[in-house]
Amino acid sequence: MNAPNEPKPRLTTSAMIASIADDDQPVRAAPFGKALVELVRERPEIVGLTADLARYTDLHLFAEAYPERFFQMGMAEQLLMGAAGGMAKEGLMPFATTYAVFATRRAYDFVHQVIAEDRLNVKICCALPGLTTGYGPSHQATEDLAMMRAVPGMTVVDPCDALDIEQAVPQIAAHEGPVYMRLLRGNVPMVLDAVPGYRFQLGKARRLRDGNDVLIVSSGLMTMRALEAAADLEADGIGAAVLHSPTLKPLDEDTIVETVGERERLVVVAENHSVVGGLTEAVATALVRRRTQPSRFETAALPDDFLDAGALPTLHERYGISRSALAARIRGWLQA
Repeated sequence: MNAPNEPKPRLTTSAMIASIADDDQPVRAAPFGKALVELVRERPEIVGLTADLARYTDLHLFAEAYPERFFQMGMAEQLLMGAAGGMAKEGLMPFATTYAVFATRRAYDFVHQVIAEDRLNVKICCALPGLTTGYGPSHQATEDLAMMRAVPGMTVVDPCDALDIEQAVPQIAAHEGPVYMRLLRGNVPMVLDAVPGYRFQLGKARRLRDGNDVLIVSSGLMTMRALEAAADLEADGIGAAVLHSPTLKPLDEDTIVETVGERERLVVVAENHSVVGGLTEAVATALVRRRTQPSRFETAALPDDFLDAGALPTLHERYGISRSALAARIRGWLQA
């Protein structure tokens, strides 16, 4: 118990912008904001817009470097998307940032009709994807990938770490047409720098490690969890391969189907998203379409439900997407 005048420990794990990095994990601060600032030197048509959330999407770095190219739209996400579409029609390249729930659930019609229908060159980059906030269903974007995958012509990206984000920014800018990209913000873990020769490639999946017993197909922060779980499983004599698929649309079906078809092993799709409409269904559909049937197929995804509020470590364990929970689920599936 704290002494009367002793300050209580500061609790941050349930905060809206809580970091997913472990205490001893290498991180890089604000990779999206820094990459965008760097890119504007080559692409002067870029403008940055946000809905009162510049600091919480790391767009404040862009605002500080290029105040004449920064537009604060206030807490009006429909206006944010409408303005971005209008600027794109005038030849600019808007990067519009907000929280993922607000870009999808609140502004979906404007994204669909103003931006996507005219194939406008707008990049929608959103923080707090999936279960990366403890604030409950009002802020947990557990359906965003399903919604954006359903928009015709929309490219959908779910980066794993700071390296993925840094390398994705110039590539989504080079892509002509609308893009929805999930963001991790603040102190973002560094994971993929440990994989020799890794480079983000828009529309491509990449095998990060091999293993004979289980293949984990993953995106976003779940690729970090998959690599962690694979290391734990290796200590038990279980070989786990990890295939990182940071682009969900267009999905790299060729690489996924080829990797699944290499040998008989458990296939697990791991994603920080509802089991409905995300990477799991995209992979399953591709396998059925291409007549590739793994002997066993499981998913480590969020349930089709409104999730609890609370501390992120507790929630990740509860919903089976923590390091230990993912490894335990895979052990159970292999033993069943």
